Amino acid sequence: MKETTLKQIAETLGISITTVSKALKNYPDVSAKTKKKVLELAQTLQYTPNSFAVNLRTRESRTIGLIIPEVVHHFFSNVINGIIAEAEKNGYLVIILQSNESLELEKKQVDLLINKRVDGIIMSLSNESNDDEHIKDIIRREIPFVMFDKISKLINCSKVIINDQKAAFEAVEHLISKGCKKIAHIRGPVNPQNSIDRFLGYKKAIEKNNLNFDSKLVYTCKNVTFDEGKEFAAQIIKDHPDVDGIFVITDLVAVGVIAYFNENNINVPNQIKVIGFSNWFMSQVITPKLSTIDQPSYEMGVNSFNLLLEEINQRKELLEFKPKTIELQTSIIERESTLGN
Repeated sequence: MKETTLKQIAETLGISITTVSKALKNYPDVSAKTKKKVLELAQTLQYTPNSFAVNLRTRESRTIGLIIPEVVHHFFSNVINGIIAEAEKNGYLVIILQSNESLELEKKQVDLLINKRVDGIIMSLSNESNDDEHIKDIIRREIPFVMFDKISKLINCSKVIINDQKAAFEAVEHLISKGCKKIAHIRGPVNPQNSIDRFLGYKKAIEKNNLNFDSKLVYTCKNVTFDEGKEFAAQIIKDHPDVDGIFVITDLVAVGVIAYFNENNINVPNQIKVIGFSNWFMSQVITPKLSTIDQPSYEMGVNSFNLLLEEINQRKELLEFKPKTIELQTSIIERESTLGN
């Protein structure tokens, strides 16, 4: 069945297309009688406005693009929920794309969203992102743009972040307060800013508490996976059997660490204590339950959309927009993996 058009309604009622359009928009210069006839016929024929035509007139697509490294990750799925909830409240559709931590795919997805003429883009960078040209292209085109979580400090745009360095510092001090003297760090890849900042927080906490910083105690993930957690746990015990604490870049990897220790009868927390990052739901079901840094993911999504909407609206009004950074608070969730002492 073909969609009903304004022309069909106009011809049926013997009036102009302009009058039909005005009646549907409740213009005051159309009589109440004509409005009633138009609305009744539109309802009978199940008329709906052509959104593509409306978008051409208003130069708005009422869609935004969201690029994230992975959809299945608990942190990112919560961010998506926050963004979609706010988008729906404000009449926006969200196109969700997954970069799979690939720079090349990320670049293609940026081009796709630009060509789709989305009203704005929200993004968390892939681990491979060390080339900002595709991001700078978004800025050059004056497309409203917000980064969250994994960001570039070189790009002048709005951002929603946590203080990764401070949160990591507090995680390591938590281990020290529980009696740990030799603490290893399983860090993320070299590129992402949050991986760099969490490493710097670890290093600062070690040095501030007069412990010996040893680069050999730092292990670098390539893909940030459960299996890497198991592999690095085995390597740490082999290389440094006297390690008594581990700060892990994220809970997924930390759960792998604990799984290895459980399989090899290494007692957590009595022999070695472990703290993760992000408060993934699996941190509460692993035995022992994982201590972690709580990262407000849903709130990050809500704030990311609202910052983007603010920029969209200001640019629509031809007002100058100054990028803003929102820093959300984190907290330590103490569970069984760091109990004792």
